[in-house]
Amino acid sequence: MDIKYHPGKANVVADALSRKSRSMVASFLTDEMFLVKELEKLQIEFISPGDQIPLTALQAASTIVEKIKSGQLSDPECVKIKQKVEEGTTADFVIQNRILRFKNRLYVPNQSELKREILKAAHDSLFSTHPGSTKMYQDLKSHYWWSEMKKDIADYVARCLVCQQIKTEHQKPGGLLQPLSIPIWKWE
Repeated sequence: MDIKYHPGKANVVADALSRKSRSMVASFLTDEMFLVKELEKLQIEFISPGDQIPLTALQAASTIVEKIKSGQLSDPECVKIKQKVEEGTTADFVIQNRILRFKNRLYVPNQSELKREILKAAHDSLFSTHPGSTKMYQDLKSHYWWSEMKKDIADYVARCLVCQQIKTEHQKPGGLLQPLSIPIWKWE
């Protein structure tokens, strides 16, 4: 090993962009498990189109839309509304891509599990910060619709344990301040 001295401006350190990274593949493999765990928390799955998985593309699809679509097939109220749409007797509902919509919002069938999943995704997910019922209703009403939606959202938020523990209006008042005893000696 030779140590060479470069005086003054000749002593230029190579910046990070000009260096060749031989550990690029190793760093990707190191971060890969972290990314997979984070995607599992967000309930995102990888589906390969063939034998090879392209590293440059990521396609995300909502499973909730598919559950709504299959739920609409078995819901008797939804079947009645679809018949009215086909007859042309209702103007508020439309069918797009075999999915019933109410004023361009997804019509959620009357299935409590499906409604609970939508509410949980909007309230308890990593992207939301436990919004109140008004904010949550404003966020959800642009995408989904079901009868008594506002009431269901208010009930869900009222039953959220995290929201009950954090909000100050549900906590006991602190009470009167208790004075500290006065010490007799210095540094006591």
